[in-house]
Amino acid sequence: MNSSNNIWRDKNGVCHAVGTDKTEVFGLMGYAHGKDRGMQILLMRLLGQGRASEFLSSSDEMLETDTFFRRMNWAGSISAEIGKLSSEAKILSKAYCDGINKAFAEKLPWECKLLGYRPDPWCLEDIILLSRMVGYLTLAQSQGEMERLFIEFVQAGIDTEKLDELFPGILGELDIDLVKKIRLQERLVSPVSLWNLAAPLMMASNNWAVSGKKTASGKPMLANDPHLEINRLPNVWYEIVLQTEDTHAMGATMPGLPAIIVGRNPELAWSATYTFMDSTDSWIEKCKNGAYLREPDQWVPFDAREETILRKKKDPVTVVFHENCHGVLEGNPYEEGFYITTAWAPGCSGAATLNNMVKIFEAKTVKEGMDLLGRLETSWNFVLADREGNIGFQMSGLMPVRRKEVSGFVPLPGWEAKNDWQGFEKPEDLPRCLNPECGYFVTSNQNLNEYGKTDPINVGMGSYRSDRIGTVLSENNAITREHMYKLHYDVYSTQAEAFMSILAPLLPNTSKAAKLKNWDYEYGADSEGAYLFDIFYRELYREVFGGHGFGKTAVDHLHEHTGIFNDFYENFDRILLSENSSWFGDRKREDIYRKAAEKALEAHPEKWGNARKVILKNILFDGKLPRFLGFDRGPITIIGSLATPHQGQIFESVGRQTTFAPSLRMVTDLATEALYTNMAGGPSDRRFSKWYCSDLENWITGKYKKLTANADKAFTF
Repeated sequence: MNSSNNIWRDKNGVCHAVGTDKTEVFGLMGYAHGKDRGMQILLMRLLGQGRASEFLSSSDEMLETDTFFRRMNWAGSISAEIGKLSSEAKILSKAYCDGINKAFAEKLPWECKLLGYRPDPWCLEDIILLSRMVGYLTLAQSQGEMERLFIEFVQAGIDTEKLDELFPGILGELDIDLVKKIRLQERLVSPVSLWNLAAPLMMASNNWAVSGKKTASGKPMLANDPHLEINRLPNVWYEIVLQTEDTHAMGATMPGLPAIIVGRNPELAWSATYTFMDSTDSWIEKCKNGAYLREPDQWVPFDAREETILRKKKDPVTVVFHENCHGVLEGNPYEEGFYITTAWAPGCSGAATLNNMVKIFEAKTVKEGMDLLGRLETSWNFVLADREGNIGFQMSGLMPVRRKEVSGFVPLPGWEAKNDWQGFEKPEDLPRCLNPECGYFVTSNQNLNEYGKTDPINVGMGSYRSDRIGTVLSENNAITREHMYKLHYDVYSTQAEAFMSILAPLLPNTSKAAKLKNWDYEYGADSEGAYLFDIFYRELYREVFGGHGFGKTAVDHLHEHTGIFNDFYENFDRILLSENSSWFGDRKREDIYRKAAEKALEAHPEKWGNARKVILKNILFDGKLPRFLGFDRGPITIIGSLATPHQGQIFESVGRQTTFAPSLRMVTDLATEALYTNMAGGPSDRRFSKWYCSDLENWITGKYKKLTANADKAFTF
């Protein structure tokens, strides 16, 4: 399987696998993942199984992490999904598992011995587990966090007028008095603490396609740059080129999963961003004596699931989860009161995703790709382009069918059957678009409901990034790869432009204020205007939402310890940019802006890049080893901000630095069969491999390497 004739590296260290058919190359892909990213996938599995306390650490924080994953129960209910796999998906997945296991049989990652961990063979169950994890963590999870925050807003006494303004059109059938009765428990685990391990912290992305009528080559072009946490090594992505006797495909995979998630084959290219589909709902349950109420007056016992968490050098801990058809209860049903149960629609999914994802390898047209990718159970925005000249957009995901009066954002009484899900929307009814008249299509996690027959998004990111990308694309009818590269690194903020149109006339005539007034709205490393505006923007949040909302302490906590303001800034910006708002109290908008500006101008102007330096830390050792050993790299400077095409977010959460930036950049012109990429990291998770961080310099400087099926063999694998 692993002879030098069928698996090798090109000059950039990217793995090339050549075989007679898909089964052989999928086996080689598994072998490559096992060799280059064995530690990464084993840590991901331990995390998903809720076994990190058993092998990694017996700390209380790790116990909370394991409890979170046991609560989600992604390692359960898998056998039914395996039974739904198509014969092709099962054959290819087994070949992939065999490849990983062959790599492990030859040599396990040395970290396994350090941890005292003898891993079980990789199997189909592990693939399903990881597919669920990737679709939920910090993506669908953020929707649930926002819905929970809404409950906390209600219980904090924020009035209906303010709530309606913050969440317009999605509060149907809100019963404030009932929501106030919910007994919220402490958060099970702070989300970002999960990322002290191997799981990728994900948030946002851009992707766009341009038709041939707007390109220099006359063929469509496609670009993608998933924005994930980049200050972790190895990178979440693993690039590979797979070639059979009949065709080839290349692009980025996620180790542990047998699929090219973003990439291309000779005829079709595909790319992905996250959707912010509302596939997570909570129900209010009236509980007593271990049972929950169902209309008209029936009390039904909860199912109790008992989990035992083993702990390294400590006694095991047993946790009991109480479940019903709505999900897992947050609270103790033996203590009478109102609690919530929560469910994520794809929580028991996996088979349909795998069945369709393996077919994209040889799909030839945008229509075919839209049909396949639209059937994935987790939620993504796919943008595609083909050699025939088509471009398209397709949303995927299990979108719950709810009755028309409700959006899914507000928790509703669980004892009323009318509030239950009524199935899932058809993929063809989800937002989609084929060959738009303007000649391009852009997604950047914004609201895309207008393109569908149903409304999957009720809170999402703003359109600042997509507006900027769309504006640049609209002005050029001879687009080249170099234009796409430039957009990947674009740090112009249409968000800042909107706020500055209000702020600029209010600024005093001082040299410091001039730095802000004359700012070009670009978050480059040397910009002092960007530094001052960032302070102003945060102070504006504190003035509006802290002064007459939920308190400045709460605002500071949300800024510093959650992704709420980073994920859902559109809801908050809508109010901040309004001429009048109930959130302003009796103050005028201009007076609030002036006050926030005064505080910002008290700061000494610095270059934006001075405070934007981060260290890339090894996912297992997390900065605990001496720097001279080379497990950590950097520092590097992160340009951009939350609303620029090149997103660049840095914040402290759970005691460590978190980042969001383009983890991978990908551009392809369908006039050729090549793919051009760079990523923040390298192919291998082996510290002493020359490929541990080999692409980082390209990522920093804007140089793109070329992936092609006919590349020269440069290194053995």
